[in-house]
Formats: sequence, C-alpha cells, structure tokens
Amino acid sequence: MVRLDNITLRYRPNATPALNGVDCHLAAGSFSWLMGPSGAGKSSFLKLLHLAVRPSAGQLHVMGRAIHTARRQELPALRRRIGVVFQDFRLLPHLDVLENVALPLRIAGRGERQLLADATEMLRWVGLGERLKARPEELSGGEQQRVALARAVVARPALLLADEPTSNLDEAQSRRVVALLQQMHRLGSTVVVATHNQWLAEENPAAMLRLEAGRLVEHG
Repeated sequence: MVRLDNITLRYRPNATPALNGVDCHLAAGSFSWLMGPSGAGKSSFLKLLHLAVRPSAGQLHVMGRAIHTARRQELPALRRRIGVVFQDFRLLPHLDVLENVALPLRIAGRGERQLLADATEMLRWVGLGERLKARPEELSGGEQQRVALARAVVARPALLLADEPTSNLDEAQSRRVVALLQQMHRLGSTVVVATHNQWLAEENPAAMLRLEAGRLVEHG
C-alpha cells in the first residue's frame, strides 16, 4: 500500500529535515500506530502519505504509484482514495453536518440522491444520525471529531490517515473514535493513526511506527 525508500523531506532548501532517511513499508489492510514526541515528524509523515507534499529525496510509492515522479495532474484521482482525519477537524462552518460529510462525494461527482444517502449512512454509523442538520459550532469536540471521521471514510478509502484524532477528547470519546477506526480497518482500509496517547496504543496493540527527530527508530 505504501513504501518509503530513504525519504528525506525539507520544507525549505537547506532547512533541517522534517524527515530524514526514512525507510518503511505498510502492507495493504494493515493498522499502524504512528508515535513520537511533538516535532518528531508525525504530521510530515502523514502529509507525504496523503500527497500534500512530495519528498525532497528518496522514493515514495502509494497504492502502486511512484509519487516522487508522478505528474501533478495524476495526483487528484489518487487523493480521492485516501481519507484524512485532521486534528483540527477542518469542518466547513457554513455547511451543516450532512453537507460536510457529503462534500467528498460531491467533489467526486456522485449523484445527489446517492451521495446524501451515503453521507446519512455514515453519520448514523458514527452515532450522529440525529444531528444531520446541525452546524459544526453546535457540536461538542467529540461529535465534531466523529463528523470529521465520517467525512474521511464516506468514500470508502483504501488508505485512512488520522492525525492525533483523540488529542482534544476525553477517554471515553477517544475509545469510541479508535473503535470506529478499527472498524474501518476490519472493512479493508489500511489505517495509520498518529497519537501521543501511549495508553491507546497499549490498549489496542498493532504495528508501531516511532519517529524521533525526523528519523524512524521503530518499525514493527
């Protein structure tokens, strides 16, 4: 599903690398925790995987495509097969919950009736079937995170990435979000979850990727 070969990522020429010499592969259908202290490179690692940035050096393959040599116009179709749960939710405040979740399907050109049915199903799946017409500001942090998760998975992504999805949640809400991510894994998505919560990883054993100062120090 994903292969990184000697990846280096710099955001500016001659800057300290955000990632340095990273080698790893993620098998299709795997679930991985991405751990490390603040500034270790977790968000940069996820940006590479959802094609927001390209490596400064090395080779990156995602779903069989060589991203380091791909033309820019080839990337949007690939991104539509990748779901991302952002730490800050990134819900659109002028849209209700249903329209926020339906947005990826609308962008992909899905028919109106089908996209609304699919978005409604996803919101029921995350336990928010009664909040379809609510605006994001009317929801709690945990509810907003579940809306963000529903939006990320509504198109049934092959690769699902979550950047600190429990950082603003209490323990009960954190467990609920992780359970939903695990359910997507059981349905076939390759899942990578970046987190500071060591207890979550210990409570839900899975493959571990650990970054320190931009280097991958644990992979297994």
